[in-house]
Amino acid sequence: MTKSLNAIAQKLMTQGQGILAADESEGTIAKRFAKINLPNSLDLRRDYREMLFRSTDAMRNYISGVILTEETLEQSAADGTPFRAILADVDTIPGIKVDRGAFPMPGDSGEKITEGLDGLRQRLTRYAELGAGFAKWRAVITINDVAPTRNNIRANAHALARYAILCQEAGIVPIVEPEVVGDGDPGNHSLERSAQVTGEVLENVFKELRLAGVDLSGMLLKPNMVLPGVNSRDRPSVEEIAKRTVEVLKEHVPAAVPGIAFLSGGQTDEEATAHLSAMNRIPFKPWPMTFSYGRALQNVALRTWAGRRENFPSAQAAFAHRAHMNSLAALGEWTNEVDRAA
Repeated sequence: MTKSLNAIAQKLMTQGQGILAADESEGTIAKRFAKINLPNSLDLRRDYREMLFRSTDAMRNYISGVILTEETLEQSAADGTPFRAILADVDTIPGIKVDRGAFPMPGDSGEKITEGLDGLRQRLTRYAELGAGFAKWRAVITINDVAPTRNNIRANAHALARYAILCQEAGIVPIVEPEVVGDGDPGNHSLERSAQVTGEVLENVFKELRLAGVDLSGMLLKPNMVLPGVNSRDRPSVEEIAKRTVEVLKEHVPAAVPGIAFLSGGQTDEEATAHLSAMNRIPFKPWPMTFSYGRALQNVALRTWAGRRENFPSAQAAFAHRAHMNSLAALGEWTNEVDRAA
């Protein structure tokens, strides 16, 4: 089991490839569609995902895995071809989001706790039968005047560990995602405050993973980058953000972890790419680092598609461009000039 889990994790971390997060909940994708004046219908959700998954060159060359929803894992394209078959044709591993969302933590701290452990063992068995090779669970850590509390960090870390060991029991690689959010209220924290909280969260997460008996060689980490809050007076350079993020990760993430796939965390498309590339230019890291982006891969493609199947080719070209740029970033080879010239 350990060998097969590690093999899946290693494939997900194929050099120059990353993970497409296409696991927006129905509520989240409704907000994305609303911005381009589209209704949130089953057919439009299907068409949108089909447009992405049938971007053959992008998927085959730059995307190692796709995080799906329960709906999408069992869904088929308009012509009846299962999405799982489309992904298999381009050698892309299907994954599944298994948490049920983040809900208010008891108390007055404005914090959240992620739920979804009830019945997870049975659901994972079903997902494995459907071909899911990996899963994702997101914990949300808030920074404000009174948060994060030790109780919230510990509770979310414990839930991540329970999720991870259940995944491994089912033969599924867990992606462990503790996100210290930068765009919460008031969002005025500094780069150093972000680094301190991110370090504390990671320390607690790996403590709980070890206590739960999770095989670190059969999992992946999906962390936030160390960024100041969106309303912070801090304006660090790309290189400062990259340096501080790598320092925190090297201090708290064991070398046994096969790889790190960052979330974009509300950054612009280009910011997420630039920061990833700068981190990959820093030498002597014990693990490869790549992307696991949603919006930062899909923004332009979504607007270009605009709900019309005749726009598939132009939308797929936009998606392929962003995927290619992040592939270069995963190799430390992206530049502004290359991005604009491509």
